[in-house]
Amino acid sequence: MVWTGTWVAERLGVELIGDEALPALLGLALRRNPKRAHLLVSSVLGKHVPQRPSVVYGSGLDLGRRVRALLGDEEAARSVVLGYAETATALGHAVADGLGLAPYLHSTRRPVDGVARAGGFEESHSHATSHLLLPEDPKLLAGDGPLVLVDDEFSTGNTVLNTVRALHERYPRDRYVVVALVDMRSAADLGRLDAFATEIGARVDLISGAAGTVRLPEGVLEKGQALVAEHERAYEPPSTGGSSAAGPASGSGPAHGSASASGSGPAHGAASASGSESGLAAESATAPHRHEPVRVALDWPEDVPDGGRHGFTPDQRDRLETALPAMARRIAEALGGPAAEDRTGPVATPSAGPRTAGPRVLVLGFEELMYAPLRLGTALEDAGLDVRYSTTTRSPVLAVDDPGYAIRTRLVFPAHDDPADGPGERYAYNVAGAGFDAVVLVVDSTADTPALHAPDGLLAQLAAHIPRVVLAVVPSYTPAPAPHPPYEAHEAHEVHEAHEAHATTPNASPYPPQVTEAPERSSMLPEPLRGPAFSSYAPEEVGWLLQDLSDVELEAPTEEREEAIQSGGAHYAESLPVEYQPSDRYQELFHTALETSAARIARAVGTVTETVLAERPGRRPVLVSLARAGTPVGVLMRRWAQARHGLELPHYAVSIVRGRGIDANALRWLAAHHDPADVVFVDGWTGKGAITRELADAIKEFEAAEGVTGFDPEIAVLADPGSCVRTYGTREDFLIPSACLNSTVSGLISRTVLRADLVGPDDFHGGKFYRELAGADVSNDFLDAVAARFDEVGGAVDTDTKELLAADRTPTWEGWAAVERISEEYGIHDVNLVKPGVGETTRVLLRRVPWKILAKRGADADLAHVRLLAEQRGVPVEIVDELPYSCVGLIHPQYTRGATGADGRAVVSQ
Repeated sequence: MVWTGTWVAERLGVELIGDEALPALLGLALRRNPKRAHLLVSSVLGKHVPQRPSVVYGSGLDLGRRVRALLGDEEAARSVVLGYAETATALGHAVADGLGLAPYLHSTRRPVDGVARAGGFEESHSHATSHLLLPEDPKLLAGDGPLVLVDDEFSTGNTVLNTVRALHERYPRDRYVVVALVDMRSAADLGRLDAFATEIGARVDLISGAAGTVRLPEGVLEKGQALVAEHERAYEPPSTGGSSAAGPASGSGPAHGSASASGSGPAHGAASASGSESGLAAESATAPHRHEPVRVALDWPEDVPDGGRHGFTPDQRDRLETALPAMARRIAEALGGPAAEDRTGPVATPSAGPRTAGPRVLVLGFEELMYAPLRLGTALEDAGLDVRYSTTTRSPVLAVDDPGYAIRTRLVFPAHDDPADGPGERYAYNVAGAGFDAVVLVVDSTADTPALHAPDGLLAQLAAHIPRVVLAVVPSYTPAPAPHPPYEAHEAHEVHEAHEAHATTPNASPYPPQVTEAPERSSMLPEPLRGPAFSSYAPEEVGWLLQDLSDVELEAPTEEREEAIQSGGAHYAESLPVEYQPSDRYQELFHTALETSAARIARAVGTVTETVLAERPGRRPVLVSLARAGTPVGVLMRRWAQARHGLELPHYAVSIVRGRGIDANALRWLAAHHDPADVVFVDGWTGKGAITRELADAIKEFEAAEGVTGFDPEIAVLADPGSCVRTYGTREDFLIPSACLNSTVSGLISRTVLRADLVGPDDFHGGKFYRELAGADVSNDFLDAVAARFDEVGGAVDTDTKELLAADRTPTWEGWAAVERISEEYGIHDVNLVKPGVGETTRVLLRRVPWKILAKRGADADLAHVRLLAEQRGVPVEIVDELPYSCVGLIHPQYTRGATGADGRAVVSQ
């Protein structure tokens, strides 16, 4: 049988080195990304490659049994298993099943209403990075027993080590076990695990199914770029507008989603429909008639979660095992019908040879929902059906119809679960043309939406390629509200109680007792800080819901901060960058930009303010700007309301930190002094929308924990080039001069600080007032220059506001989609290192370690200061056609100490 990595290996010179079992476990494919050479594709994971459910489940069970043997029963009963979304959710669950005594939890990218986060982390090499931890019991991770972390592949080890580092800080324990199907670390990475264990003072073991590494020849990225470009040019989607597609054929042009052009079908056991002569396989090839999708009632057992998103206990596992045979019988009945009964004769499969009569069934799971469809698949297999299992995915991969390539075909369809990060494409690989007679699509009820049933939705895509489609919907499990607010497990001050072992009590829950009271907090929150004692703004312009850390040394060199942030050693909010001191030339650019753009900014200020007022008739909005970029905008909106309507709007500035949420004490203060329904959050601009999502998640958590309702998580922004909000002044990406500087255009206030030794549970987040920079302060110059143009733009504002209120302002999240694409195209694989828009690009050059700047052709008018900063820091500027922003800043993706420019050498600012 041809190895499914042959096609890539022969063309790029990539070598798979290691255990003899590796070629059977891994194939190779290319991401649809010209800047990354290869992708390892597992044949036993059940994600991209359909495989027998017993093989997929058995791989995880075997690893779990090895973990139990390593730990012993006593320690196994005290352990918790944590799997990674999306690819390892079922693998981790199977490991927990093999371990037998431990509860299971997997990370998720789906926020759930009413469920507070117990933590979260970033996956630096993924196209979708943000992971949430949402256990039903917030103390699940707070025990001191072993933590077993499960991923499909252990490559550099960065993701797992960063996760352990983050969790160990909050929930320290003595032992960790890392589990992976394959250990693919390079020689340079082999010693990092031991060094890390020594660093944190804990034992860290590693268990894997096989080990090896990938050897990449010199120039592999360039060769990969040419290869992907060649095959993308050869592949043209159907002109009918459908979003279903297969990969380019190996030598005969595209095979648009039907049988394999080579005659052998996708590898790893997927049969070709073209060689069949009877029954459902013949129908798949010639399509004389097809059946409408059938919905089957599973009767999923009550109180059994659909997976491990909120935790899954051994007792729940037992109840599921009892219910599986009956659910499999219902699915088998739904698969029946004349076509299935008429099948006669053997059908050839590449991996298994002749097989007996009977329909060939694919059980297709849905992104993170992998375990439930996997177990339904094993139950169908136990009942005697010929079953394969795989799931849909977010990951974009190039498909090539060749037996030596791991991804033979792909189906493309719109997301159908209303994802928090906005709409986008989703994929099912090796499904079209694989000779399946029937498919059982298993989704949770959250994803059973009109988009799933739409003409271009997944059900229609499947029906176009497979004769019989059965839909099985598992009820989405949402934990019942806790009787009392849970501890905020993400806060560093939390007291960690021990995890009670349950081995001595049959059927006892492995979770510790439910927390019965929230930690005490002071009800005497301080009043807001105001100028001139704190900030150079007038006291009535803004009240800062911050604590004054002006006398604390918090600044660190940019290169050292970047190294700590990217290595996982520190959060960006734990320190401050050294304040950039602009040169005379740069200050001239600022004043020139302010003079030319003041009217444009005034028009956007007026439009967003009028929109806010029109959306709240009869009420007086309370402006709450997100410090610090939102603060000048909030002041200007307040000035507009005063000048145009005689309204004195309250205005405050609060801290929000990516990955940590909004300052909960600031929200408590606001709720105590104002109606939350009057609060309008204000920011300067949107980039990819990360803060928009962060605020929405934080408000949900706060309201669930505090019982306070009414806050609207929508943000009003001056400019929304990322199309992430409904309330904005413009969606154009243009130069807002307040983005050109740091504190000297923001009231001499630093960015906010959140560090456990400085900010306690009853404190506002911190900030510094740079009084010593008063001579360079242009904060009020900026405000006055814009406010001076209010009268002349009044007519245009009225027109813009009327048009906006009548328009469809639904966010499209175009910015997020563009950032994901850029992250992949430039080989970064971390959306947090891609900063779109003029404002965010400026921040990269002022505060971070820039790698390169992408500039839209023809956008020079707004980019003079960007080019000057790039010149001073030795950063290349690349002109790009059809860029959705005026510019995009890329943070150095492989940071080493001192790296600033593309050559990795430090450059002194001039």
